[in-house]
Amino acid sequence: MNISIIGSGYVGLVTGSCFAELGNRVICADNDSKKIEGLKKGIIPIYEPGLKELVMSNMKKKRLRFSSSVKEAVLESEVIFIAVGTPSLENGEADLTYIENVARNIAQNLNGYRLIVEKSTVPVETGKWVKQTIATYIKRKVKFDIASNPEFLREGQAISDFMHPDRIVIGVESKAARDILVNLYSPLKAPLVITDIKSAELIKHASNSFLATKISFINAISRICEKVGADVVEVAVGLGLDKRIGPSFLNAGLGYGGSCFPKDLDAFVTISEKLGYDFGLLKAARQINQEQKAFFLSKIRDALWILKDKNVGVLGLSFKPNTDDIRNAPAIEIIQALQIEGAKIKAYDPSSMDKAKAVLGKKVKFCKDAYEVCRDSDCLLLVTEWDEFKELDFLRVKKLLKRPLVIDGRNIYDHKRMEKLGFSYVGIGRRR
Repeated sequence: MNISIIGSGYVGLVTGSCFAELGNRVICADNDSKKIEGLKKGIIPIYEPGLKELVMSNMKKKRLRFSSSVKEAVLESEVIFIAVGTPSLENGEADLTYIENVARNIAQNLNGYRLIVEKSTVPVETGKWVKQTIATYIKRKVKFDIASNPEFLREGQAISDFMHPDRIVIGVESKAARDILVNLYSPLKAPLVITDIKSAELIKHASNSFLATKISFINAISRICEKVGADVVEVAVGLGLDKRIGPSFLNAGLGYGGSCFPKDLDAFVTISEKLGYDFGLLKAARQINQEQKAFFLSKIRDALWILKDKNVGVLGLSFKPNTDDIRNAPAIEIIQALQIEGAKIKAYDPSSMDKAKAVLGKKVKFCKDAYEVCRDSDCLLLVTEWDEFKELDFLRVKKLLKRPLVIDGRNIYDHKRMEKLGFSYVGIGRRR
């Protein structure tokens, strides 16, 4: 098929590259001309394993190209995916300005039937407004359909998630729209959930809010474990073996971050309030998530006593491994809180150093590797669970640190082994 993706950010770029890999002809359009010119030269603006290779391969096969013209994208496609940003407003609502602008632009350039698909994460009933906007601004008497096809891409493994999805959710109003999307996704041989547009929109927010709640639940359990001397890692194993619960998202630690869970949970709370329902469960999940970072900071204070002029080494800056995304990353908030109390920060991350420098500035010493972080530090904080941090030579780490103190915000180390090596080890909800 001829497909256009309006918005070449994280979702749009991954989606467009994967559709091209399936044999479609794809135009990724974006109003950021600098980004588009970079993409044409093979400069990928985000870090995602395998994405650069996928982009370059499909550009070479002439199945993937980039444009700063929405008009070109509309005129040369059968299916138009809207994948622009929906950032949070101060009140928690999603800002749909970009969605409306794209809908108007599409309307003004339609010259024949098109299927217009919401790919961005949007509040329920957005499809209705997109349809109304296009109907208002359309210049020619041509038919169009609206559909919802929410994305479920995890940063760090987005290509695998696209190519091997748990399910594909399709919200449609017509048989024509249904047939086009079923045909488009048929090569993936994945379970299809075909429903109405509003239900499809709700599935996305409900999914992310449930997962955020699951993370907050195990973090609340970690607090109970510490009070009674239990071990949250063992409790999570016992919980996760129940098939009704499952082991995913039961890793206690610093809580969730990134661009999706915080934004989507806030939006869902606000959506619910506008509909007359107080979603107290999600408000509690949000509060627990915020408290978990404060809890981690209290552990650092308890271990170091006075933070002023202490050298604190931080491993990990991105909100999760295998991405350079620092949006709502716990590391950033923790570092800023430590700086307020006078701590001197040394930090390292495999992919997000440049983005972190732009936010944290020169007051943080950014190091070439984990061992440079350790040198002469009063303690070592593990904040993001990159694989390379799991393979550290801890005998070397011990020699480099001023004192052998490791505070593990992700529970990736075996506390018994760490203590045998002579470390003072502090985890989250671990039995001492």
